[in-house]
Amino acid sequence: MATKTFHGSCHCGQVRYEADIDLSKGTGKCNCTFCTKTRAWSAHIKPEAFRLLSGADALAGYHKNEQAPLKFACKNCHIMVFQKGDAPWMGGPFVSVFVNTLDDADADELAAAPVRYADGRHDNWMNLPKDVRLL
Repeated sequence: MATKTFHGSCHCGQVRYEADIDLSKGTGKCNCTFCTKTRAWSAHIKPEAFRLLSGADALAGYHKNEQAPLKFACKNCHIMVFQKGDAPWMGGPFVSVFVNTLDDADADELAAAPVRYADGRHDNWMNLPKDVRLL
């Protein structure tokens, strides 16, 4: 699979975006408390590959600490849409699009996307957690 422009949105449609993603490069799941509780599954891209089309005023940002990526959710329907961060081990600045918000990704594309697991719960980001069954 090559890079494809996907369109995404929150549940109510106030927040809409497009993102250039190559799902064959992989997606990510983490076992930190936030990702576990929200069942987050994301595709990481460079900031220039992400375009917010509408709903900037409908976004609420959240992060537990300054080092964590800033997660954005719609203030109306409360769906978490994407996050922004900057981490050397991820190549610097990034946007992570939550794949559950992709409107035009089909099941085959998502099923074929490799998943990288990170042990965020123990700040051991470059290694697998002991158990990935619930991620």
